[in-house]
Amino acid sequence: MKVSKAQSALNRQAVLEAAARLYRERGFAGVGVAEISREAGFTHGGFYGRFESKEALAAEACEQSLAQTLERLRASLSQHQGDAGPYFHRYLRAEHRDHPGAGCAIAALAVDAARSGGAPGEALTQGIAGYLAALAGRQPDEDGAAAAPPGAADKERAILSLSALVGGLVLARATAEAAPALSDEILDTLSATLARLWREAPSA
Repeated sequence: MKVSKAQSALNRQAVLEAAARLYRERGFAGVGVAEISREAGFTHGGFYGRFESKEALAAEACEQSLAQTLERLRASLSQHQGDAGPYFHRYLRAEHRDHPGAGCAIAALAVDAARSGGAPGEALTQGIAGYLAALAGRQPDEDGAAAAPPGAADKERAILSLSALVGGLVLARATAEAAPALSDEILDTLSATLARLWREAPSA
């Protein structure tokens, strides 16, 4: 039976979502096309009718998951007048540490992307650039005046913050089983320190 364009788009999206979750849980090399297709509810026979290659799927899955988390960051910054502290608190929490499949693709896949390069690496690079731009960007004034372009200090703070978020989450995951108290301490310390950094040096 012929599948409608609308249903075909839904099927393709289901594969993307399954891939994005499984890649973040196990890495690019830790899951194959057959398992991704099965997780989405299909056989892998139709995979190449939806995607050119596994690399193309990995890149698109990364792009989608990064776009979703970047939108959450932007929404949080807008809601809190440029204060990233609330976002840092949500990012550096035990739930995020314990469920990588639903979390940040940068923390889960940066090492894999560096090893594999190609389209997935490019997708992660664009995602990192997007995060840095959002963290460095200044919010409009209260009277609605346009915000000034980010300066050197804004960019430095963005790089420091993203590096601490991603590195801290990786360390927390690495220590969660063997030293859960240390893992929690890493999350709590970074959350408080980064929030303080943002309060003490707000964007003008």
